Amino acid sequence: MKMDLTNLQPAVGSNKDSKRIGRGPGSGYGGTSTRGHKGAKSRSGYKHKVGFEGGQMPLQRRVPKFGFKNINRVEYKAINLNVLEDLAQAKDLSKITVADLHAAGLVSKGALVKILGNGTVTKALEVEANAFSKKAEEAIAAAGGTVIKK
Repeated sequence: MKMDLTNLQPAVGSNKDSKRIGRGPGSGYGGTSTRGHKGAKSRSGYKHKVGFEGGQMPLQRRVPKFGFKNINRVEYKAINLNVLEDLAQAKDLSKITVADLHAAGLVSKGALVKILGNGTVTKALEVEANAFSKKAEEAIAAAGGTVIKK
């Protein structure tokens, strides 16, 4: 048989006929139209509320409320001193800014940065960030560096 666009056919079993629901007893899907017997789900226009559990007390009402969200919270991206030390050595920097941290892929653009005191600084660095912990400020000053708060 010659290969031709006129005799193309789908693979056997790949095309199925759709269910024709509610079209009489001969279809096999008449009567209840695959909805079962009675109840809200069998009727037209049925919608359930989010979290509805069939009348049982829903989970969000069984579990007690606790805590609160502080709407005034300021979220900082924490960067430790050892990260600054590594960055300064790798790129031979004496001044580290938020833009340098962003260029190194450590913070996302526009993120607020807080320098934390984990690690040590051996080089005198001028560090510019939005916030510093006391320990970080002391460690940078002890190494002969300066702290600039934006």
